[in-house]
Amino acid sequence: MNKRSFIKSLAALGIGSSSFFQAKANSVSLENLDFSADDVWEKIRAGYRLKPDYINLENGYYCFLPEETLEKYIEHIREVNYQGSHYMRTVKVADKAKSAAKVAELVGADPEEVVLTRNTTESLDLVISGYPWKAGDEAIFSNQDYGSMQTMFDLASKRWGIKTVKIDIPLHPESDEEIVEIYRKAITAKTRLMLVPHIVNITGHILPVRKIADMAHEHGVEIMLDGAHAVGHFTFDLHELDCDYYGSSLHKWLSVPLGCGMLYVKKDKIGKLEPLLAPFDLNLKTMEYLNNTGTHPVATDLAVLNALEFHEKIGAKRKEDRLRFVQRYWSDEVRDVPGIIVNTPKEPTRSCGIANVGVSKITPAEMSKVLMEKYQIFTVAIDGAGVKGCRITPNIYTSTNELDKFVSALKEMAG
Repeated sequence: MNKRSFIKSLAALGIGSSSFFQAKANSVSLENLDFSADDVWEKIRAGYRLKPDYINLENGYYCFLPEETLEKYIEHIREVNYQGSHYMRTVKVADKAKSAAKVAELVGADPEEVVLTRNTTESLDLVISGYPWKAGDEAIFSNQDYGSMQTMFDLASKRWGIKTVKIDIPLHPESDEEIVEIYRKAITAKTRLMLVPHIVNITGHILPVRKIADMAHEHGVEIMLDGAHAVGHFTFDLHELDCDYYGSSLHKWLSVPLGCGMLYVKKDKIGKLEPLLAPFDLNLKTMEYLNNTGTHPVATDLAVLNALEFHEKIGAKRKEDRLRFVQRYWSDEVRDVPGIIVNTPKEPTRSCGIANVGVSKITPAEMSKVLMEKYQIFTVAIDGAGVKGCRITPNIYTSTNELDKFVSALKEMAG
């Protein structure tokens, strides 16, 4: 594609030729952006192709790629298709390892502790299914954990005769210690593994996971963190968190193409797990022992580096601050409004971009339907585990004007 054609394609997408994003023949780097300028986030927004039909406040399931990353992803698809089996038999493995190593660097892990998977569910299922369970062993998780993780423990219970113990995470804890104590009380002499959400997917509540890990380890219990919504959302270091296992979906807040996740296993725990699907070599001592899923769309692995490049250009801390700002921008406006219930803790450190809000006189399903049909605002209804409302997940491209419309809609719905 020549320069003229590329500019025409940008125009067709509603992106002006003055866009700061890289074009194949004419690039202006993100590094040249003045992040102190009032319009910087408007310029970043221009790099996304946004549907005009509705305001998208459901980026948590999957956040689509900015056009810069999308174009590079398409290039990877073309190149792999061009090289065919030669690519697959020569550099595929090394390329995937490079992407995994870069993800490891982002999350503060060693390269040999991280592999790319398809999503968080696969990552954590690999741990649960490969754990050396014995009949009578116990596992702890919460009612607010992701549904398929709960049912995976139920499946483990059927297979190996383990006991599952559920706890409830308070929506508005008075202290970290309150949360830690709830998990502590569930531990018995038979507890082996504890699943804890790094950030609760339905409310955006960020838990004091290091304190929970310290407590668990004091009792000889291993801890597995569900970080589905954490990577690319807010900054953290896995070694500082001191968890034993960690899973995340990179197609959420890191905006990697669909179908990419990561699994972290602490070095000294790797040999403890058995693979779900057998590798070519049963004598492997590395993370690849756990990660054989056969032939898969390798262009996604390559695009991880491009998504990380975009993330780094924005700046991890700057992105975190932006996400926390857009969440607080709307939630602070409605937190004390009669008839509106915010199901996310008020303290800034206990949440970032995700929050949950309900309108007391209607169900979450009705609320989501009205928001879409009357106000053209797309959300997802949450009705379970003590949470009634809609999960709201804006992203860095979300404008304050869109959030003003959302606040106005909430107030009208609450009467």
